[in-house]
Amino acid sequence: MLEAITLPLGAEYHLRRGKDRIRYAGMPSDTVCSIVQRKASGYQGYSWNLFYPEKKRDITIDGVSIFVENVTPRRD
Repeated sequence: MLEAITLPLGAEYHLRRGKDRIRYAGMPSDTVCSIVQRKASGYQGYSWNLFYPEKKRDITIDGVSIFVENVTPRRD
């Protein structure tokens, strides 16, 4: 089942217990949005950017399906 979330620019979301956290990083271009997937935090923490086409609606991150309703390039 797909899960719908509201993720404003810079906001973090925990996918679910035992899974990663994501943060919406905005739109580096007119047709691409970026989501940061954070595996761990702290001194040895690491994360990476995931890039998706603006029109992509169904994405899967760390085994969790997410339905993207809307993407904006700025904080509203």
